[in-house]
Amino acid sequence: MAKEPGKFFKQTHLISPGFMFILPFMNKQKAVHWADRIAEKIIREKGEKDLYVCASGITPSGTVHIGNFREMISVDIIVRALRHMGKKVRFIYSWDDYDVFRKIPANMPNKEMLKSYLRKPVIETPDPYGKAENYARKNEKDVEEYLPLVGIQPEFIYQADQYKKSAYARGIKKALEKKREIMDILNRYRTTPLDDSWWPISIFCSKCRKDTTEITGWDNSDTVSYTCHSCKHTEEVNLKTTHNIKLLWRVDWPMRWEYEKVDFEPAGKEHHSSGGSFDTAKHIARAVYGYEPPVTFKYDFISIKGTGGKISSSIGNVISLGDMLEVYQPEIIRYLFAGTRPDTEFSISFDLDVLKIYEDYDKCERIYFGKEEVSEKKKQKLKRIYELSQADTVPGEIPYQMQFRHLCNLLQISGGNIDALIEQIETQDKESLKRIKTRAQCAWNWINEYAPDSFRFTLRPADAAPIDLSEKEKNIIGILRQHLADNFNSYTEVSLAELFYKTAEENEMKPKDFFKLIYRILIGKEMGPRLANFILTIGGERVLKIMEIYG
Repeated sequence: MAKEPGKFFKQTHLISPGFMFILPFMNKQKAVHWADRIAEKIIREKGEKDLYVCASGITPSGTVHIGNFREMISVDIIVRALRHMGKKVRFIYSWDDYDVFRKIPANMPNKEMLKSYLRKPVIETPDPYGKAENYARKNEKDVEEYLPLVGIQPEFIYQADQYKKSAYARGIKKALEKKREIMDILNRYRTTPLDDSWWPISIFCSKCRKDTTEITGWDNSDTVSYTCHSCKHTEEVNLKTTHNIKLLWRVDWPMRWEYEKVDFEPAGKEHHSSGGSFDTAKHIARAVYGYEPPVTFKYDFISIKGTGGKISSSIGNVISLGDMLEVYQPEIIRYLFAGTRPDTEFSISFDLDVLKIYEDYDKCERIYFGKEEVSEKKKQKLKRIYELSQADTVPGEIPYQMQFRHLCNLLQISGGNIDALIEQIETQDKESLKRIKTRAQCAWNWINEYAPDSFRFTLRPADAAPIDLSEKEKNIIGILRQHLADNFNSYTEVSLAELFYKTAEENEMKPKDFFKLIYRILIGKEMGPRLANFILTIGGERVLKIMEIYG
């Protein structure tokens, strides 16, 4: 059964557009979570305000991958922490879709077509899949449709729209007026200083739409002239009416901080390095725009388990949020990030670690609801992580838990029949059933797409041709079958395991050979799930029918 990207989640985890994550106001106490400490820092450094602005953004020049998502969810977690403290927050996310299309990502189709749009605006490049209005919108939509599923609902700002309506004309003019100050700031970190031919803006040629232009003059007012090296077009444009002028990134960023009154925005560690874009932006914000830079932190890279190195859309090494949702419940995706400090590098796992991640989340949930005890310090930290892990509001009581590993076994026994599995669950709580159904779909996707061969199995049908066994092996199967037939329902996992060892001993067979024998007749392999639990899960009727053909 093939996985169904996105479809299942859209049906089971819809969140209203007006959703705002609110928790009861916490008593003043020492912050136990990194998000609460950063929220306190924002309030301390920016002072008491009627509205705090938290920002994030990216150029949609390729697949928006889970490494990019780290910034999105980190900001969302800070936003929730501020709201938790009773503050009003505006969460903005900028799509820098008016940036130039510089490089074709390795995972994109129709590369020859895309090649002809290099040096043009990303938003004016066609979608190589032929589905969206343009290339930028395709990459934006691929994220926007999934963000609500993990409880993230920012206010999107599309920078092409902003530039095309000349929203930043004042900021552009100020950068031109302060050209010398900007050059001095940038030159502090350059081995080769910028000369007077440098300008803080780029211009897309109105004829060929490429940014291969050279600015030939500015009249110290509103008029800029340029020449295009690609098509030789020359033109004079007005700052207040043209949509072809764009600030260079290192100037654009601080300009927007002032324009949007941003109080908090994180950045990757490369931006935070000495002379990096955040480092220079904070100086430009003060010197050019008279604005105090936002509170920030640096976040580290994310890698994919087993591949090494950071995720990069340019080399095609990407896992998207949609890919993550095929394997991880929304709450568990949030748990991975809420439970990890942003400045810590970590890997996204699709191997057997998935089982442990689910187990760790379930344990965190039990601790939150007082079903499992740990030290008070650890309890408070895990409770806060659990709150921040919820895509929607925190459940009023502990949801019905079903172990991911057990779900994997049940699904493989039933051939992936999720509906039949749900019908057998002993709870009428609709929210719990919805979560279990989501988890079951994730489990089935993981089995089919990522689980190692050693983990996968198919239960042999009762009418399958028997495998070759010795007379001794057939005799042992008959003895075990008789024991099971006499009173299958009376066995527990412990007592059934004891029966296995006793049967092996009485028939002079090593336990490991006995277990291999049973696995062979049940799944055609010599290893499988814990045998006692496995047989109890399959059920007496099916197990006895499979054994029956051996006499």
